[in-house]
Formats: sequence, C-alpha cells, structure tokens
Amino acid sequence: MFAFEAKGSNRIVNAMIGAHDGGVFSLSMMEDGMLLSGGGKDRKIIQWDNTYARTGQSAEIPEQYGPVRTLNCKGGLILVGTTRNCILHGSLGLEFSVAVQGHTDEMWGLACHPSQHQFLTCGSDKQLYLWDSQSRTVVWNKEMNDAVHSCCFHPRGGIVAVGTSVARWLVLDLATREVVSIHSDGNEQIECIQYSPDGSMLAVGSRDNYIYIYTVSEDGKKYSKIGRCSGHSSFITHVDWSQDSQYLASNSGDYELLYWTASSCKMLTNLNIIREVKWATQTCVLGFNAAGIWPEGADGTDINGCCKSHNERLIASCDDFGKVNLFAYPACHLKSSCHSYGGHSSHVTSVDFLFDDSRVISTGGKDMAVMQWQVL
Repeated sequence: MFAFEAKGSNRIVNAMIGAHDGGVFSLSMMEDGMLLSGGGKDRKIIQWDNTYARTGQSAEIPEQYGPVRTLNCKGGLILVGTTRNCILHGSLGLEFSVAVQGHTDEMWGLACHPSQHQFLTCGSDKQLYLWDSQSRTVVWNKEMNDAVHSCCFHPRGGIVAVGTSVARWLVLDLATREVVSIHSDGNEQIECIQYSPDGSMLAVGSRDNYIYIYTVSEDGKKYSKIGRCSGHSSFITHVDWSQDSQYLASNSGDYELLYWTASSCKMLTNLNIIREVKWATQTCVLGFNAAGIWPEGADGTDINGCCKSHNERLIASCDDFGKVNLFAYPACHLKSSCHSYGGHSSHVTSVDFLFDDSRVISTGGKDMAVMQWQVL
C-alpha cells in the first residue's frame, strides 16, 4: 500500500507480500471499507480488512473466463472484467454469473438463423458462439480445434457449416453441438461457405481460388462433392446463390465478379441468362446491385462485406473505417446516399440481417465486438 504525503512524494508504509500467485491486476474498495484484490495468474479475488489482513473471504474465477483484469464494487455486488472479454457479477459467498461473454480475437464469421432471433459468430480465437439477439446473451459456445473463419446455417435451421483456417470445414448439429461431418478442400483457408436456398447444395469458397460444390442430403448431414468452379485468379471472398438454387455469383481478391452453373461447376457467360437471374442473397460486394456502396476514393479492400434485407428494401455494408452503412436496395448508382453509423473502434468484418429484418448484426475486427442495430 502507498501513503501519499503533502510534499508530493510517496513511500511504502505497508505491503502484503505474496497476496497473489502472479501479478495483481486490480484493486477495488468496497463501501464497508473492505479491500478487494484481483490476481491475474491465479484468477482469484481476495478480500482484505481495514488493517490489510485477509478476512478469509475469496473467490476463484473459472478458467474458461480468464484471469481477473478489473474489479468494481457497488453495494454487495462485485463486477469482474476478465482478460477473455467477459464480465461476471456476483459476490464472494456465491458463484459468479456471466453478464457479458465475447470473443478474444478477430472474427470474420457471421450467420443469422433462418427463422429465429439467433446468430452465429466465429473467429481466430477458435470459438464458435450461438447468440440470442433478444436477450443479448450466449446460448452456447464451442471451442474448435482450429481458428474459424466462416459459418452458415442450413435453410432448415438445425445444421450449421463452419469453415476453418486450415482448409477443413465441419458440419455441426445445432441442438447437440456434435460434429456430424468433416471435409477438407485444398490446403488454404475456407473464406466463405453458403447453402443453396433449397438446402440441396453447398458452396465452399477457398483461399486457393476455387469454389467447391457439394450436394446435401439427409437434412444437411450427408455431403457428396460435385466438383470445383475454376476460373478465379485470386482467393474467393464472397459467394451468392440464385433463388432457384441453380446459379452462383462470386467475388475474388483481385476484384473479379464471375457467374457459375452450380450443377456443372461451369462458368456462366450468357448475359441473357445472367440478366434474368433473381438472387437469394447479396453478399458479393462487387456487382450491379451493390455498385453504390463504394465511397469515392475507396480501394477494393475498404468494403469488407454487405448483405441485403430479406424484404429486398435495404442493403447494409461494413468497412475498414469502423462504419456500418445502410442503403436503399438495389444500390446500383455510383455514390448512392446512405446512413452511416459508428460504434466499432476497428474495421468491421461482417454484417447480416436477422430473418425478420428487425435488426442488423455486425462483427468487429481488432475490437472483437458484436453489435446489434435496430432497423427503424
């Protein structure tokens, strides 16, 4: 402890040696004069009386939430912030409950449930989270073996597909969280993954420049490879399906927009057919209906993602400037007007509408934040 003198100097008048195993990250004074200390390595919260002696009251934060980073007390309630982006609340005599739980590394994977107010996020911390948007809480989380970069829901909602950074993609049962299928394509990261609207096919966009197409059966539990779409000269960034599940549109890292016939994996070049295609989604940031989302002077990497609403009235985009932007759909005119919203403190990696278009979900990069935006 420190005693501050009027001359501006300080001197140690008391020291609690060996208070914690490892560094002490936080101190907080309670209203009754007791002192709380939070340790990093030992994850413990220890109470001290006004003579700085242990009272015998302490608590240990579970390992899954990480070491104590900061403490705050109000009345008998103790708030604990951890190094794994969690906030817990409780008291020394009782277990601590999770108030806020989050990712601990950059995340790019985001997918909204097709019929419920739930959504998935995944990131480089190897964590897969299912969130409830109405209660703003975690339904469950699962730690994967590898960093996770992309995810999507089967149209029926009971199955999810997850793409990793090591060319592997997995299929999980949403209810049990058990892995029901594992596949590998190429030797690069799975950049994007999308089911067709009827759930009969799956498109897997890889960093190796190919899109792998699979047929899907048994309600999303069985997969058979059809082939791969070859034609891009850089890594795949986004993939969209047509409403009839026959065609694909894709973007790549060198700013190409290509079209494909899914059943044959052949490039579609017939402009008459392309003009008539109705698209189920609009995640491709390059395309006629998304031309207006690009601000003046932006380069090809400044817009990270976009998504149109299910009623096809709006399109949202996310960018490297920490903004979530809302346009009228289609945004086919250059410099289309928009509403732009700040909140993220880093680049925004993904954006998606909930199934009823009531909210927009956005994920951050270095700020590791998940945000909800109400659509008014």
